[in-house]
Amino acid sequence: MAKIIDGNRIAQQIHQEIEEQVRALRTQGVQPCLAVILVGEDPASLVYVGRKQKACEQFGIASRTLRYGADFSEHELLQLIGELNSDSSVHGILVQLPLPHSLSSSRVIQAIAPEKDVDGFHPVNRGKLAAGEECYAPCTPAGIQEMLIREKIDIAGKHVVIVGRSGIVGMPLAVMLAQKKPGANATVTLCHTGTRDLSYHTRQAEILIVASGRAGTITGEMVQEGCVVIDVGVNRIVDSTHPKGYRLVGDVDFAAVEKKAAAISPVPGGVGPMTIAMLMKNTLQAARKQSAGVS
Repeated sequence: MAKIIDGNRIAQQIHQEIEEQVRALRTQGVQPCLAVILVGEDPASLVYVGRKQKACEQFGIASRTLRYGADFSEHELLQLIGELNSDSSVHGILVQLPLPHSLSSSRVIQAIAPEKDVDGFHPVNRGKLAAGEECYAPCTPAGIQEMLIREKIDIAGKHVVIVGRSGIVGMPLAVMLAQKKPGANATVTLCHTGTRDLSYHTRQAEILIVASGRAGTITGEMVQEGCVVIDVGVNRIVDSTHPKGYRLVGDVDFAAVEKKAAAISPVPGGVGPMTIAMLMKNTLQAARKQSAGVS
């Protein structure tokens, strides 16, 4: 059976490291602060914002959660972001996506100062990422890379197959893992809905990362023996036997793939905690950079 890659355990290690560094910054008069903006009442977004607020409390990072109704105008939102950009006590700004249809996610993201874009979505940070320059990397790809590194899974020279080309996970992760850097230098194949014979490609993977957003995308027959599988998906499946009436599953048929893989991340408890940990790490880095005289 595969080794289980415990995202909760790895995130806890990072938690302890960041907590110590936050305490050190505080002794120099700097309190890292993350502002999270939520527009509308999307149930999943409410949960995610709550988790980020709780994580800030655990890591010793100050948080400001700014909630507005779906009728909050784009002009008002852009004005709010401008005020937060100018607020030296706020080091990171995160706008929870998706936004209501009346708002332009692109214009909103571009309004955030790149040095406060701890989500890593601003075009400046995306461009720096592609150029291999220092920047804030998107939190989920950064969490996946960190997970592989801390599990001592050698990435260099390996064939990594990524299923899913979103700008949040698949595309930036492909760029990160292909770069000639420590914890990368892989040969990367990026698959998507237009890929012919997906199974052919996934069976070539030494490291398979699945972010398709669809339960059961990868079955046992689609992986080779001894591969490493990272499941990014989070899907609700109706389950009348569960107290909540549903259960969470990934994009991978865990029971079938676990029998063939050397290591696999579970859902929940895999990539999710790593995403939050990387957001806290980016916020800490932002506080350091924006505070003159702090090393």
